[in-house]
Amino acid sequence: MSLDSATRQRIDEIIASNDVVLFMKGNREAPQCGFSSTVVGILNSFVADYATADVLADPAVREGIKEYSQWPTIPQLYVRGEFIGGCDIVQELAASGELAQSLGVEVSAPSDPPEVSVTPAGAEALREAARSAPTDSVLHLGIDARFQNKLYFAPRGSNEITVESNGIVVALDPLSASRANGSIIDVVDTPQGPGFRIENPNVPSPDVQQADVREIKRRLDAGELREFFDVRTPEERAKASIPGTRLMTAEEAERIGGLPKDTPLAFHCHHGGRSQAAAEHFAGQGYTNVSNVVGGIDAWSLEIDPEVPRY
Repeated sequence: MSLDSATRQRIDEIIASNDVVLFMKGNREAPQCGFSSTVVGILNSFVADYATADVLADPAVREGIKEYSQWPTIPQLYVRGEFIGGCDIVQELAASGELAQSLGVEVSAPSDPPEVSVTPAGAEALREAARSAPTDSVLHLGIDARFQNKLYFAPRGSNEITVESNGIVVALDPLSASRANGSIIDVVDTPQGPGFRIENPNVPSPDVQQADVREIKRRLDAGELREFFDVRTPEERAKASIPGTRLMTAEEAERIGGLPKDTPLAFHCHHGGRSQAAAEHFAGQGYTNVSNVVGGIDAWSLEIDPEVPRY
């Protein structure tokens, strides 16, 4: 298939519009092949923000990017207009330190090992989990550029830093170590059973806009806001609801994960507390236009629509 001028121009525009862009199958939140997932994981560890272009959604780009770069496979990474390579090359450059240099990221281990604490309950749960792990593995704590955490058992790497707390050895790569100081690993009860929780004081405060109900109504009427979520319980929603909102469910959260990071999102609850937590969660996932509705549905009833029942 020959690369037509329209497709070439579209690829040119994608590359020119983004300092870092990955042509891949799927998107950052939901890679659709193992090679794409591998490169996403590497990029996540280095940088918080980068663009992806889903070639599955555009067959012309899927075939055209191969001719454009003279590279036969996908994914393909571009940094500031320069073609870097596919999965194998990205892995090699990440290991050698050249990828960090291309991305402008300084990778250096902290002068002192980070303080990472494991609570007694967390240590007991981790010892139990370690029984099913390979005998040559240790616990790893990975913290990516968006401060998303990953706990897993694997063999210790040559360049990793290790710390010990309550008899648990934790290994961290240099980038994770630079983001981990003061972290606490604990175990908590969830509806799905016990789960690990990591508290990290280094997590940047999410940028959440505080919007009053009149501003939200204006944005709805102007068509500026189409993703408006109700984070209350189904029982509360049965009592009263704001037209145009969607109940936040696991399916909705997954759908949000596939939206562009600059999509306007707004959240409301009864008075604004639970929706603030939801807004902070998605801002922490990299969404840049997130609003919490001050006063919640109660303020909506008082100031916008008295037909909406108060409770």
